[in-house]
Amino acid sequence: MEQELCMGDERKPGRTLVNEMQIVFESKPENEAFARTAVAAFVAPLNPTMDELADIKTAVSEAVTNCVIHGYEMGPGKIFLDAALWDRDLVVAITDEGRGIADISKAREPMFTTKPELERSGMGFSFMEAFMDALEVESSPGRGTRVVMQKEIR
Repeated sequence: MEQELCMGDERKPGRTLVNEMQIVFESKPENEAFARTAVAAFVAPLNPTMDELADIKTAVSEAVTNCVIHGYEMGPGKIFLDAALWDRDLVVAITDEGRGIADISKAREPMFTTKPELERSGMGFSFMEAFMDALEVESSPGRGTRVVMQKEIR
């Protein structure tokens, strides 16, 4: 999947790209904490509130966990984390090259899970949507999934 950030409004005229980063890491459960910490450190110069930081970290955790559990089904693979600061907006993209999602609308429904045997709550996309200002999901079966999230730091 293409690795360029694609959130619809981050390239509006007059906005300034303040900083950006790209990280590639293995699809392992322990790297969820790494991703949370990396994004928290990246957004720190904007001095987010504790609530904003908690929201961002939770959304990143959910996206990375989805890659590990659903994208690669706990198997090997790469997770791509791209982040950019546009003025006071954080844009984060989490991408995998795993199995993909056949029906994105269904996957975004609260309580929907393809892994009930793992006692998954099916709330990952709901949490991402609730904690961030915008959420885009694109996916192709057999090719992977890309989740792009945006949050304005007030």
